[in-house]
Amino acid sequence: MKKDDLLRSIAQKGYDVGFGAKKHFASYDIIEKAPGLIGFLSMTFGIISLAVENSPTKLISSGFVVLGVIGLYVSMRDHEKAEYEQCGVALTKLFNELKALYLHVKATDEHTDFTDFAAKLSELESKYYNSCMSKQILLSNWYAHYKFFWEHQIDWIDEQLKFGLFRDKVPLSLWFLSLCTLSALGYFWFQSDVVELFCSLVNKAVEE
Repeated sequence: MKKDDLLRSIAQKGYDVGFGAKKHFASYDIIEKAPGLIGFLSMTFGIISLAVENSPTKLISSGFVVLGVIGLYVSMRDHEKAEYEQCGVALTKLFNELKALYLHVKATDEHTDFTDFAAKLSELESKYYNSCMSKQILLSNWYAHYKFFWEHQIDWIDEQLKFGLFRDKVPLSLWFLSLCTLSALGYFWFQSDVVELFCSLVNKAVEE
């Protein structure tokens, strides 16, 4: 295996392992913090709804029901919290080993025999597959993108893979949801403007 090919393979596996670690930590954080956050929001909005006259009671009540369902879903995974943390720690250790391997290979001469380095990469890859949990918490993928691309030091991986903002650093599903939300808001805004314009023209014609 050539040096450049090996470096890219290590970087690619570093991405898989590093993102996997952040995804496990994201699931852990959601299980750990979401119930308390939901309880705080429910109490806060409940107090506000009592203090504000003519508050949209039905809308607030519906929001509380949704939050309650989310809290129930998260609470059902509480027994897996420690396992998510353990997997995250194990994957972080593998990530650091891959980074050390990458820097070692990078500092090695082009004409070196890279067989031992490739064998080490295969060994770390096997450990990676044995350290992952298949099921993750809803929205952990979005949170993991933030934790990996915006909080973690991944310059050595980006050196090979050249991450882009639209393609890699922001989830495609988040782009899609944002586009749908903006489209819906634009549609209702346009519709209301059209209806208002139509009504004003009708009133003007009647007055004349």
